[in-house]
Amino acid sequence: MAEYQISEIRQTDSRALAQFDSLLQKEGIRRDKNLDYIAGLYDEDYHLAAAGACFGSTLRCMAVDSAFQGEGLLNQLVTHLVDYQYRRGNIRLFLYTKYSKAAFFESLGFYEIARAGGEAVFMENRRSGFKSYLENLVRETKEALADLPAQTQAFQKPGEQLPAGAVVLNANPFTLGHQYLLKQASSSCGVLHVFVVSEDVSLFPFSVRYRLVKEGCSRLGNVIFHSTGSYLISNATFPSYFLQDEESAIRSHARLDAELFSSIADALSISVRFVGDEPLSHVTGIYNEVLLEESRCQEKAGKGCRLVILPRLESEGAPVSASQVRSLIKEGRFQELQSLVPETTLRYLLSPEAAPVIQAIQSAAQVRHY
Repeated sequence: MAEYQISEIRQTDSRALAQFDSLLQKEGIRRDKNLDYIAGLYDEDYHLAAAGACFGSTLRCMAVDSAFQGEGLLNQLVTHLVDYQYRRGNIRLFLYTKYSKAAFFESLGFYEIARAGGEAVFMENRRSGFKSYLENLVRETKEALADLPAQTQAFQKPGEQLPAGAVVLNANPFTLGHQYLLKQASSSCGVLHVFVVSEDVSLFPFSVRYRLVKEGCSRLGNVIFHSTGSYLISNATFPSYFLQDEESAIRSHARLDAELFSSIADALSISVRFVGDEPLSHVTGIYNEVLLEESRCQEKAGKGCRLVILPRLESEGAPVSASQVRSLIKEGRFQELQSLVPETTLRYLLSPEAAPVIQAIQSAAQVRHY
């Protein structure tokens, strides 16, 4: 059997990246836009036989040249990527793969969390990882309920849990639009669970986003805050390399989101999930459409929760958005932010603490998301 050498493919090595792209294309996938480590398996003649990559705590873009299949190279590749992740401190690992590949990754110690029909499967290397996350959410909720104002307890009937709703948001940063959405949602719920996307790839760090959401909702007495962990991620980092096109990726991501959130809703007795209407974003429009379809199917099956799409807050005839806020920051038009963000967000943006974030935004090539 031939011997193979594993080497890192650096982002600065255009020749090696071209080989990587060619291999992925031959195997019907494409390079993901979010990769922070790439490894290649080379034969004795330095032909690229297999390759794979990582981003954060995920494994991505794994492929074996059809001319080298049957030699156990994918197994070697995954073992190397897992070892690399462990060395940099990522013990809990995740991957998204084609439905047809799920059984192979199960043989390597990965467990299915959710699937989007026959398109995509979300997996992790902990058998009880998602179960532990749900149990932690239940503990957080019990502790928070004990601290909620007395008037909120009036919603609770003897022997019943509070009627509960939920919102998932990135808040990059927290705007008056987000605040309006949460006010509308909380007014129709006994308890509102607010999940802040916790992956740290936004221009505003998670610790800042989470704090600004809490500060911006301080007058809402029935809100419980959670982080999403690694389970609910943004469209910006959903790995779409194995899917046919961008719209297929959006739809698969939304179906996985709906499947995962149905388990969260069942664990916390959440009966309704709120999202904001998105008349300007093609991506979010498709996402909301799929979430609505999936919620109706889940309701018929007696699981998950109802989806409610709320109208967006507008300013000068346009929806208030975080993209708009980031654009104004990039252009240095801070005087115009007052009509778009709560006082707590504005205070942060004008503080010395925000200087690195402001610099990152003003240096970024693109701050609007479509």
